[in-house]
Amino acid sequence: MSDLVKIETEDYIAHVRLNRPQKYNALNPEMFEAIIEAGQSIAADSSIRAVVMSGEGKGFCAGLDFQSFMELGKINPEEAFARPADSPANFAQLVGYIWKQVPVPVIATVHGAAFGGGFQLALAADIRLAAPDARFSVMEIKWGLVPDMSGTQTLRDLVRLDVAKELTFTGRIVEAQEAAQLGLITRVCDDPLAEARKMASEISAKSPHAIAAGKRLLEGAWHGSHADGFQLEETLQRTLIGSANQIEAVMANFENRASKFQRRE
Repeated sequence: MSDLVKIETEDYIAHVRLNRPQKYNALNPEMFEAIIEAGQSIAADSSIRAVVMSGEGKGFCAGLDFQSFMELGKINPEEAFARPADSPANFAQLVGYIWKQVPVPVIATVHGAAFGGGFQLALAADIRLAAPDARFSVMEIKWGLVPDMSGTQTLRDLVRLDVAKELTFTGRIVEAQEAAQLGLITRVCDDPLAEARKMASEISAKSPHAIAAGKRLLEGAWHGSHADGFQLEETLQRTLIGSANQIEAVMANFENRASKFQRRE
């Protein structure tokens, strides 16, 4: 695992830290690879029950590091748009989309700047907690580009189309309180990292099978038909009812004790 993204796991929680603080965690080709690798590693680890994502230094992620790409000569569209055979997302989109594929809740904690690709990375989390100094921007228009790191697929779940268009067309910077009002973030916290760790602990104390099924249900049913949503509810519930962890959840509640759940397979 690259030092550009660090993963520390404790009590079933993976803490993912973007670790390029001298560049405000700006995204260069190596960061792209490290973020995708981190997501794939966590997705494959059935012991993890929740993820907390943060950025080292003065900000979460300042977006694309254009200087590093210019030093390479230019952005190579063939590399950026290469699509793995088993993914609907290309290489650039996978930086965000991989966190949708992680089967457990991902909580992003944002302080300072979350611009461009950094904003799209935060949007891919299930929950976003932001510090009062957090700032957000769909900044691609500044460079003559459009969002292309899965932002269209995540932004549509949070705001009206006209709001998404205004942010995309102007690239304006949105302060934390307005971001909360617009629905871009879950809420503003004085200490988002501490709040995220507390939330992750609460989540990790629940049945890991039910939590994973809940994420799969909401991701799968949110934009589907009523019929598809109802069917997915039933399908997932059938896998849970009478399972070892479901019985353990009931018994632990009746006996007023901490649950002892089996590992998610």
